[in-house]
Amino acid sequence: MYDVKSKKAEEFIDDGEILSSLAYADENKDNAAVIDAILKKAREMKGLSHREASVLLACELPDKNEEIFRLAREIKQAFYGNRIVLFAPLYLSNYCVNGCTYCPYHGKNKHIPRVKLTQQQIRDEVIALQDMGHKRLAIEAGEDPVNNPIEYILESIDTIYSVKHKNGAIRRVNVNIAATTVENYKKLHDAGIGTYILFQETYHKSSYETLHPTGPKSNYAYHTEAMDRAMEGGIDDVGLGVLFGLDKYRYEFAGLLMHAEHLEAVFGVGPHTISVPRVCPAEDVDPGEFANTIDDDIFAKLVACIRIAVPYTGMIVSTRESQESRRRVLELGISQISGGSRTSVGGYTTEERPEDTVQFDVSDRRSLDEVVHWLIELNHLPSFCTACYREGRTGDRFMALCKAKQIQNCCLPNALMTLEEYLTDYASPATAEAGRLLIEESLKDITNPKVLSLTREHLQEIRNGNARDFRF
Repeated sequence: MYDVKSKKAEEFIDDGEILSSLAYADENKDNAAVIDAILKKAREMKGLSHREASVLLACELPDKNEEIFRLAREIKQAFYGNRIVLFAPLYLSNYCVNGCTYCPYHGKNKHIPRVKLTQQQIRDEVIALQDMGHKRLAIEAGEDPVNNPIEYILESIDTIYSVKHKNGAIRRVNVNIAATTVENYKKLHDAGIGTYILFQETYHKSSYETLHPTGPKSNYAYHTEAMDRAMEGGIDDVGLGVLFGLDKYRYEFAGLLMHAEHLEAVFGVGPHTISVPRVCPAEDVDPGEFANTIDDDIFAKLVACIRIAVPYTGMIVSTRESQESRRRVLELGISQISGGSRTSVGGYTTEERPEDTVQFDVSDRRSLDEVVHWLIELNHLPSFCTACYREGRTGDRFMALCKAKQIQNCCLPNALMTLEEYLTDYASPATAEAGRLLIEESLKDITNPKVLSLTREHLQEIRNGNARDFRF
């Protein structure tokens, strides 16, 4: 029985409700009157239900699909402007006891070496990331209670925050580790993490159990209910995601939105971010073995419909996607991307990319500077901002500002100042020149005279080398 406020996974992600929603979408995918009514509601920019959004995803009317894409662009601009936040993943360990059939880290894979970074190696990796210009990391580790206990994760977070190299500093550490207990989530909260990220992989229970035959992750309910425990543990910024291609994308889409609705209903705060990875090649993993992989057109529509349905959420696309695929979805809803990523353990301190410990093949292999320059050329504003997290604008405080479309009053000047830090300290001459032209143009969008004056003052101080880390 479907109950959005239930704490039981099979009740807030109810199979019958999903199938009913998909049937309703099929019935109305060519119904212009129903689609127009849903689009009218969506234009209020307060979101859609999973059932309404499923109709838009199923829509086959070309003119209505054009409206869907156009509205997604408008909503992205209204909530996030042209800002794109940059981050990098940092893989700490590929030891894992789970049997996930789509991941090369699965416990039975004997083809890859198992590697776990020491604290000194983590420092070296962080320095390499700081020398690129990164300020925000997402740490990753396989599930292994012996090799990767919570104590190791906490010590690693402390190490990352402690490294100050030249003008570099990691100001926000997001954490993507296995589902755990409320007690451990409290420890992660106390360690000062940013967002806790956990991909559901698939919301289809029987598929989930087939894809996760062994290990702690095989418990569907425990995994699906993890975000509730994280929020009970004090973490109010959580990130959802599914791995598109494991099951039928429309089912996953509905489940993802139901999960967001559940968090909103129970905690008053929906997901801080939603990620949209697709199955891609990796050691011991062939995407061709998965019958539900999706093409670029479907991927773009998924991004657009998520943006319309959950307008406030940050949306993340990684270097799994090609440069062209990322370009296409940036304007449709994406607000965060990785750059210069290495998906192997110890990958940033190795000149040649180590391929034997990668979790997935990277499609976009450009350097961070190349990605920043590319964004600028596309008139997107690269941002390294971490101010909201450090100013306490998390959870319901962030969401209140975001839903009121007021968050950009802070985000725009913060983005400009963090971009200037990057241009001054790390950028190539060509990127620095292009970036400063964009900064000057973007200053025109700051309407508060006092904020504009302070922003100009701080930009000059950064260029002069006098100070860093200004924030509103």
